[in-house]
Amino acid sequence: MELTRILIVEDEFIVALDIQDRLTELGYDVVGLTDRGEEALALVETIQPDLVLMDIRLKGSMDGITTAQVIRQRWRIPVIYLTAFSEDNTLERAKVTEPSGYIIKPFEDREIQAAIEMALYKHQAEQRLRESEDSAWALLNATTDMAMLLGMDWKVLGINEACAQAYGKPLGELVGTDIFQHMSSPLAAARRARV
Repeated sequence: MELTRILIVEDEFIVALDIQDRLTELGYDVVGLTDRGEEALALVETIQPDLVLMDIRLKGSMDGITTAQVIRQRWRIPVIYLTAFSEDNTLERAKVTEPSGYIIKPFEDREIQAAIEMALYKHQAEQRLRESEDSAWALLNATTDMAMLLGMDWKVLGINEACAQAYGKPLGELVGTDIFQHMSSPLAAARRARV
């Protein structure tokens, strides 16, 4: 079984070494250490770690929040914030990056291990969901028959060209709308009257 590969981005070298030792004892593979956001991005691109532990305060021009946002958008690698800062404005900024966790220093080994395992599980679940959605979109677009994807609220999530033509509307006009507003049956009229 392959070890989970973790990049540590921490502005204090002694703290980074301590985290590295602790993670190694827990059975993880620490694949890099850095104290700068710019260098973290370069390492993520070349190393492709499974997870990044990110301090919020870093050396250089990029802080941890900005760095985490780029990592999430560009590579979809899970990031756990590991920081001494817990004030409200920092938490608000961090939330926008959709982190996989937020641990306040100092921390216990069991706490960080649980956060890492949960982050990896969530990441795998998100990957499976994306793959499933990609398959659904591919099937939707591959068929020449009329096909659409509806949400639980009857809103159109996706529609192919044949179905859009049958409704006499462009694709963009149908996606995101309640399907019943485009139908002329008695059931659709009753549904529109209730809404």
